[in-house]
Amino acid sequence: MKTLELKRKRLDTFQNLTKELEDTLEIAKITSPEEDEQAANEIKAKLPILNEAVNKFELNILLSQKYDHADVILSIHAGTGGLDAQDWANMLLRMYLRFAEQKGFKAKIIDFSAGEENGLKSASLEIAGPLAFGYLKSESGVHRLVRLSPFNSGNTRETSFALIDVIPIIHYQKFVIDPKDLRIDTYRAQGAGGQHVNKTDSAVRIVHLPTKVTVQCQSERSQLQNKEQAMKILKSRLALLEDEKEQAEKARLRGEYNEIAWGSQIRSYVLHPYQMVKDHRTKAETSQTEQVLAGDLDLFIEAYLKSQPK
Repeated sequence: MKTLELKRKRLDTFQNLTKELEDTLEIAKITSPEEDEQAANEIKAKLPILNEAVNKFELNILLSQKYDHADVILSIHAGTGGLDAQDWANMLLRMYLRFAEQKGFKAKIIDFSAGEENGLKSASLEIAGPLAFGYLKSESGVHRLVRLSPFNSGNTRETSFALIDVIPIIHYQKFVIDPKDLRIDTYRAQGAGGQHVNKTDSAVRIVHLPTKVTVQCQSERSQLQNKEQAMKILKSRLALLEDEKEQAEKARLRGEYNEIAWGSQIRSYVLHPYQMVKDHRTKAETSQTEQVLAGDLDLFIEAYLKSQPK
């Protein structure tokens, strides 16, 4: 039903855009700038608006891959670098929460491991909304921050890293997981203190023994709910893993080779000695670092989608 609704919206947009363009072209054909200056100016004013609408529609069409319509699990992992890296991971968490808010997506923190003094070691978000995975799949990889550290007395320039992992939530898997292949652990969830401290072992960690894929969840109040959420994430990861194996085999048969490595740095955020965010895959860049860290990621997402093979 979600896919059907998406296709209906695309068809309606296409038909409306076609009609507007045809009407504007027809008016332009019968309008002489010398005879009707007002009509000519209205057409000129309308062209940039139509151009922007066509560009948005083109971007929407690019979001037509297998799982683009799916909701996502976005995980953030602080890299080496102690307090600076944990603070950077927390900055990224705020960035993606604000991005989700701007897009009208629903975002919920489903797992959170606090840093030693500040920030976070790791966190996972469930983000739900139209084409959520299509928009966020470009974020997977290592994100690098360069800035003056607020955590040392010398205020020296430091480089921090964080890993972003984005997977689609896949609801209809072909395979069935054998319970014998799972190791399920429970532990006490971390909280913000006070009334939020969890006094029972409600958090759940599940390890799929054959693949070593590990997922965990602590956002729900009961152990059963956290287990259900963790199983949903595990099934999505395993389904995606199967797809990646299939694509890798097709590439091998075609004689292609693509290294899959989390260590490849995809984007740098430089706050000192100059202001710049640059995506190393598409070369898209901007000096508007505050806007980017406040969730304005459209420049990088659009550049990534347009760079992908059609």
